[in-house]
Amino acid sequence: MALWLRTWQQTYPQIDFAARLAWWRDHWRGLLPAATIMVAEANSEMIGFVTIDPRTFYLDQIVVAPERWGTGLASALIAEAKRVSPQGVNLDVNIDNARAIAFYEKEGFVIAGGGINPRSGRPVHNMRWRPPPCLPQAPKD
Repeated sequence: MALWLRTWQQTYPQIDFAARLAWWRDHWRGLLPAATIMVAEANSEMIGFVTIDPRTFYLDQIVVAPERWGTGLASALIAEAKRVSPQGVNLDVNIDNARAIAFYEKEGFVIAGGGINPRSGRPVHNMRWRPPPCLPQAPKD
């Protein structure tokens, strides 16, 4: 809870994420039955996590401690999400979060549509990653 709060508060300082903790606790409990959650730790401290539901391909959360931004940790967490959901990954990202959009595009995601975040009312891009198609093998002589 503390890592989620600290990270999102850094991303959107104008939003009071502390006021959303009760929602986050309920949301987290809702993720647990179906989602796979991978946690990154350093010195016995959680420094990041990613949640992915491999049945729906939906990545609900990727959180990296602000002091770990730019270290490659987010890329490692995305790689794990792709490993768990090799058929694809879908996510929503606020359209005003240019840093996140650039990161996802670097990781091979494309904007596939749009919508509105039901919690915040903010417009979002629906982004997706799909594995590259397998190339046919050349016949062996």
